[in-house]
Amino acid sequence: MISIVTSVINDIIKIKYFKIIEKDHPHIRSMATGEYYAINADIQQFIGLISNTIYFNKEIFLKELISNASDALDKIKYLSLTDPEISRLNLEPRFRIRIIPDKVNNTLTIQDTGIGMTKQELINNLGASPLSRTKRFMIKSLLSGADASMIGQFDVGFYSAYLVADKVQVFSHSISDGQYIWESTADGGIFSVSEDTSGELITRGTKVVLHLKSSDLEFLEEKRLKETIMKHSEFISYPIELKVEKIIEKEVRDHNKELECEEITFEEEIDIKEEMEMEEEKEKEKEKKKKKKKVTEVTTEFEIVNKTKPLWMRAPEEVTMEESYTFYKSISNDWDGYLAMKHFSVVGQLEYRCIIFLPKRAPIDLLEIKEKKHGIKLYVRRAFIMDGCEELIPGWLSFIKGVVDSEDLPSNITRESLQYNKILKVIKKNIVKKCLELIAEVAENQVDYKKFYEQFGKNLKLGFQEDCINRSKIAELLRFYTSRSSDEMISLNEYISRMKPEQEEIYYTIGESMQAVVNSPFIESIKKRGYEVVYMVDPIDECVIEHLKEFDGKMLKNCIKASVELEQREEEEKKFEEHKVAYESLCKLIKEVLGDKVEKVQVGKGISNSPCMLVASESGWSPGLERIMKVYASRDPSIYTHIISKTILEINTNHPIVSELKQKTDTDKYDKTVKDLIWLLFDNAALASGFPLSESVRANDEMTKFNLSAESNTADEKETIPDPVKDEKKEGEASKMEEID
Repeated sequence: MISIVTSVINDIIKIKYFKIIEKDHPHIRSMATGEYYAINADIQQFIGLISNTIYFNKEIFLKELISNASDALDKIKYLSLTDPEISRLNLEPRFRIRIIPDKVNNTLTIQDTGIGMTKQELINNLGASPLSRTKRFMIKSLLSGADASMIGQFDVGFYSAYLVADKVQVFSHSISDGQYIWESTADGGIFSVSEDTSGELITRGTKVVLHLKSSDLEFLEEKRLKETIMKHSEFISYPIELKVEKIIEKEVRDHNKELECEEITFEEEIDIKEEMEMEEEKEKEKEKKKKKKKVTEVTTEFEIVNKTKPLWMRAPEEVTMEESYTFYKSISNDWDGYLAMKHFSVVGQLEYRCIIFLPKRAPIDLLEIKEKKHGIKLYVRRAFIMDGCEELIPGWLSFIKGVVDSEDLPSNITRESLQYNKILKVIKKNIVKKCLELIAEVAENQVDYKKFYEQFGKNLKLGFQEDCINRSKIAELLRFYTSRSSDEMISLNEYISRMKPEQEEIYYTIGESMQAVVNSPFIESIKKRGYEVVYMVDPIDECVIEHLKEFDGKMLKNCIKASVELEQREEEEKKFEEHKVAYESLCKLIKEVLGDKVEKVQVGKGISNSPCMLVASESGWSPGLERIMKVYASRDPSIYTHIISKTILEINTNHPIVSELKQKTDTDKYDKTVKDLIWLLFDNAALASGFPLSESVRANDEMTKFNLSAESNTADEKETIPDPVKDEKKEGEASKMEEID
């Protein structure tokens, strides 16, 4: 395909585009009399290649022809402001586009009151290759200093007419020339241009008549045409009038019935006097008795299809609340209305207009993995291009609804070319910026933002992960529960405003539920100091916090990590060092018993109520992240060993259980209850800290052994304790036996 396109382009540059041919050509017989031209075969192949590649959907032809008509109207409108006399507004003051289906002749007509084309323009614009014409026009425009965008001329889209038509006729009346007709067939590669002598005068503009193929007669149906116009050309600046059939019922008098009513009765004929007196009443009765019948008539009239005006083309202050609500419902099918709206335009190197809406509620499939359409519609000069344009807005903002209308994008742009379009990338960057501004404006109202965050909070967290450029702005929009605000979410800015003067870090903890984080042993000492702790209970928080290392100059510290150390007073530090030395032997023994289950055992500073707890190392994974990674590791067991996080067991030397354990080890470290108690403390610490308990059977066994050993010890103690009552009885019985002896 690349070689074909290359050879065609070379032919375009080197050879002439068309030539006058003789009238005995086989394809001329079906054309009107006039001058006949043949397009080069390679160029004809190139036109077909472009049409079949770009316009895979046949209904696109109507959008392209309406867009061409709109461009022609733009130019005559501009000319009417600069030179009213030449524009012929006195002959045709209206700017409109008409669609006329003809089921009798199987033709579809698109007519406009635009600038029209001269004979030479018909030859150049509709006979030459679209690529060569565009190239010539761009060079001419650059030399004259005019805008390189073409208005009032036909682009590649004109050739999409051959998707549904096997013959095309173009009647055009230019403001500087007469009325001419251009005619061509789809397979002949020949077109004719002649003066229009049909007698039907066009005051100004162009009329395109498509002789439809037998397989595409659906485009003569009123419903099909309306759907296509509303989908692709609803917001064209000019009225699009469709010729429709109307069935009207009319009431006509039935003369046969009237004659029956005019008969006079026998009594009236006898009583002449009464007849004279009641003559007026009889006349009224006769009128009532006259019978009428209904007949149906089929008439045709032009109906404006695009009644909804493009809201984004008006100034924001001119748009009423009712109009914006109606427009939002029309583009989103969401009858709950929107929460907030932003209407803006950009004029400069790029020119586009945009209107975006923030919905009140999230759709059911908002976070589903399956591919779904985004909420932004792309228009180019009011002509619809595509729905759900992914290149205009990132996936985490897919819930945003709105419209973008560009003046710089080509009207025949495809989804494939969108990925590499620099204009679209600039527009996307600005739209994301405006969306964040809109959300920030909603955040000023606490009630509205609470509703929004309940619906779209996860989307913001996804955006925090994906969008590294706007990460700091998104972080300000995030909300979390805290140890002081367990009923109402707050922002990190509000957290910092409530920090104590000596607090230098933001403390947070992660858990599966609110109950789990509230009862977490990791935050005991932090809450004891009066510091506020951020609760992260959303499953996605585990991934979000990995990208949030600091906020507003404050470092974030995970309470689960062993690096969290609070400043202590001198006497507390001295006592800690003493306990560290005293419990060194116990820490070594626990490490020997647990083996590679823990990285090390140490005396903890951040424990208040629990006997011990498991913490992750600074480079290790938290319990939640470890569970997530184990799910992925289940697909490949060979990498399971690399996923197990290294944990540190910290013991609380002030807890009575730990003190009792030390006494037992000092007395006899080989006591069978010591090992059971160590494993029991480890399993309880794993459960309390949120780490998975991989050997639950062993934990149950250790619990049973510990209970049995405790019972046996109790039984042994009962056997060794002397009973004074039994001893006295034994001594009395012995003395009696001696007396008998």
